[in-house]
Amino acid sequence: MSIEANKQLVEQFFESSNAGDLESSIGLIADDIEWTEFGTTSLAGTHRGIQELQEKLLGPLFSQLKQGIHMEVRRLIAEGDTVVAETRGTAETLDGRVYNNTYCWVITIRDGKFSKVTEYSDTELVASVFD
Repeated sequence: MSIEANKQLVEQFFESSNAGDLESSIGLIADDIEWTEFGTTSLAGTHRGIQELQEKLLGPLFSQLKQGIHMEVRRLIAEGDTVVAETRGTAETLDGRVYNNTYCWVITIRDGKFSKVTEYSDTELVASVFD
């Protein structure tokens, strides 16, 4: 895929997620994904495979949120098969706590899907809201 196509794929992922179309978002993730959530919080670690990602990161995270996390893409930088996305997320927990975080995603694209993701965010905020 071209650099522009890779950037469009990342935009599509966030647009689908923001629209609540999780099936489309998950469809853009390779079955053998390696997704690393940076830090030492309860959600941190490297999740291998889509099932493990859903069970250990996505499920526990989104089960605590009213309507997921709305991501505003602020900048995309791409080279080869890698796209770096700077985003700002806004969310609210089921008990009314605000969770607004800034993220940097390093995403590797293979065959039109996310094959590797390293996600950086304010881990102190993650721990204060979710741990």
